[in-house]
Amino acid sequence: MSRKHRSKEAPGGLWLYGLHAARAALANPRRVVRRALLTERAGEEIGRPLLGRVRHETGTAEAVGRLLPPGSVHQGVALLCEPLPRRDIDDVLTGGATKPQFVLVLDQINDPQNVGAILRSAAAFGAAAVIVQDRHAPPESGALAKAASGALDIVPYLQVVNIARALEELGRLGFWRIALAADGETALSEAAPSGDAAIVLGSEGSGLRRLVRERCDAAAFIPMAGQMESLNVSNAAAIALYEISRGTLAAV
Repeated sequence: MSRKHRSKEAPGGLWLYGLHAARAALANPRRVVRRALLTERAGEEIGRPLLGRVRHETGTAEAVGRLLPPGSVHQGVALLCEPLPRRDIDDVLTGGATKPQFVLVLDQINDPQNVGAILRSAAAFGAAAVIVQDRHAPPESGALAKAASGALDIVPYLQVVNIARALEELGRLGFWRIALAADGETALSEAAPSGDAAIVLGSEGSGLRRLVRERCDAAAFIPMAGQMESLNVSNAAAIALYEISRGTLAAV
């Protein structure tokens, strides 16, 4: 049902914006979408099948922008949603896997642009989950969803209380835990296992915390030539995902 925009706001909820984020949210059965405001052009881009599941309104780009933080690149669409239901590691990673699973564990990476880019790479390479600590990671938000380009509704974003304990749980589930660090003992290509794996990344400033690194089975580095000593964490995550996923993708 499409109708003209009215200024009255629905209370509460979370505004997501951007075409990719909107499509993914509308296609995600776990996502409760309460309302959408979009331009006619954005509505044509998203299509009737997806819009059919939500009460939506047509308005100008300026009207869409008034619902969002200043400077939001909304591409003519905003969705009022409920946050995704919280999920546990056991719920996502146990049972039924027919091929090796791999996950990313992020230790105190709190920039939504970096985490969004990591989620996007995780979706591209088929990661089973991205695991973060709830107090040291960006919460679910429009900025995170936009940076993730839809991946927030594709890859489970698991927020845990304690990263070290989450790594212990992954170990019990049979995951080989690899800390990605410049001073690692071996190249990532040599450390990559044939079974389930967890790649653990720390912040660009302080790296992995001691207790987190101690819960890993190996520490590996990405070989680099030239004068650069390190990579942006989202770039490092993409390279690590490619390396870990090569065997899995080749078997598809």
